[in-house]
Order: sequence, then C-alpha cells, then structure tokens
Amino acid sequence: MKIKSKSTIGKALKHLIKKHPTPEIEAMAIDLAIDCIGKANNDTLTNILIEYLMGDHDGMPKDAKYLFKLYLSLKKYVEAAKTAVLIARQEQLSGNYRDAHNVLFSMYSDLNKENIKIPSELYQNLMILHSYVLIKIQIKQNNHLRASRLLCRVAENISKFPSHIVQILTSAVIECSRSGLHNSAFNHATMLLRPEYKDMIDPKFKKKIESLVRHPERSEIEEVATPCPNCNFKLLEYGLTCPGCQINIPYCVVTGAHLIRDDFTVCPKCDFPALYSEFMNFLESEVNCPMCSNTISRNDVKKIVEIDKYLKINEDKN
Repeated sequence: MKIKSKSTIGKALKHLIKKHPTPEIEAMAIDLAIDCIGKANNDTLTNILIEYLMGDHDGMPKDAKYLFKLYLSLKKYVEAAKTAVLIARQEQLSGNYRDAHNVLFSMYSDLNKENIKIPSELYQNLMILHSYVLIKIQIKQNNHLRASRLLCRVAENISKFPSHIVQILTSAVIECSRSGLHNSAFNHATMLLRPEYKDMIDPKFKKKIESLVRHPERSEIEEVATPCPNCNFKLLEYGLTCPGCQINIPYCVVTGAHLIRDDFTVCPKCDFPALYSEFMNFLESEVNCPMCSNTISRNDVKKIVEIDKYLKINEDKN
C-alpha cells in the first residue's frame, strides 16, 4: 500500500477522531485511525492519536484496548506489553479471568515471535491466571491433589481475583481437605472466617468450614520433589524458582508444575512448554491446548531434547 503524505493522513486523522454519533461508528473510526498511523509511522501523528485515546481532547479516555492495538501496529512491543497488563488487570477486577488470560497470552506470543524479553509482571500474571484456568481441568480429570496445589498458588495471590475471593477460598478448603492437604485447608478456612468474608460463605459449606477451624487436622501430604531442568536441583513439584541456580522455571501448560528436562515438549500450535507425558495423557480425553485453545493432535506432539531456549523466560532471546 502506498502511504499518503503526512498532511493528507493528518487531515484523515482529524476527521477520524472527531465526535461520532454512535459508539459503533466511533469504534470503526478509531480502528481505521490506528491502521493509518501504523502504516504512516509518524511520531507527530502518533502523539495526536495517543492524546485522543487518553482523553486529552474531550476528557473521555477511550478503551485501553485501542492503545494496545496502536502500540502493536507500531511494533512498540514494550509499550504494548505494559498496556496489556493494564487491560488484563481491568478484566480481572471485573471477574473476566479468561479474557484477562487471553490478553496476556496474546502479548506473550507476540513478544516471543519478535524474540523480545517477556516482562516479569506480564509473565507472572499469566502464570497465576493460567493456574486458575487449570483448576477446573484438573478437577474434571479427577486429579484433586493437583487442583489443590493450583488452588494454593491462586490463593496466595487472591487479591488478583477480587470478585471471587470467597468462592476460590471455599474451593481451596474443599479440595485441600479431599486430597489430604489438611493444614492448607485449615489455613484457607481460617481466612474465610474473617469478618469481611464470613457472611458471604455458601451456607451449605459454612458449618464444615467452621468445624475445620474449631477441630483442626494439621497433617499435610508431602509435595513431591522433581529436578530443575537447568541444574538438576531437586525442588518442590509446584515450585517455579530454583533455589539451586535461581532461574525462573517454565511451568507445564497442563499441570502448572515446573518443567523437567527429560520429559519436555511444547504445544505444536502456540509453542508453550509442557511435560510431554502429561500433555499426551491430557490429549487422550481433550483436544484443545489449555493455553491457546487450538485443536491439537497427539501425533503432532514431539518430545524435545534441546530445551535451553525455553528456559530463558525473562531474558533477551537474541
């Protein structure tokens, strides 16, 4: 496409960012403006559009998704990543956890394709949200111990799930009790009985939760230790930072546990790491990757030996 002169694009931009009669027309106009500026790649015009999107013109900031689209269009991936984290945070506050997950995963994928360092905040938030997504999957597969481990991880970050604090903690109590993590169940039950949460507990679970706190059982099934894929230090299966070499270890797309060198694969569609044995077992009953939701054939999943590039989570990839 031949790019028009700056003055021509400037006039078009002025028309596109004027007041529009309906939200639908405004949305179409903004998308068109982003497309034009992305192709023009002119700092002056970019700043005009950013000011408009931030609400500097009319005191009405536009949806952050437009700023995100603009930065992607301009290939300003660092700024896009920061905006993606903000959008995901807004979705989380509204209880739209899968939408927040998808925003962060999309940004993660774009950064990976461009061999750009993944910001720690983006990676951590995606990990927590993906752990939340995996809970239902593990319960469906009747793996209540894994669901409990994931619920404990999510509960440690409960402030990121403000709309469902009581529901998540209640699930943690139930699953941990069921799978033998009695001390964890007690800790979650104690939190639930705080004044700010107590009246919101589902009545059918309230007596059991109160009983757990009054007559606590403090035993806990010991978590399995598995080797770090980088240095072979044995750490807890659901630990994601190695005490031996201090790296952040990637997590399995199916279980949420840390990866192991001799049982390593990636999703053939999104390239996200997984434990080979667990991914193959998962695909016996399911067809969609838990991370990217694409349909996956077991025949396309291959064991990977050279894994070092996948261990560089928060490093420059070049």
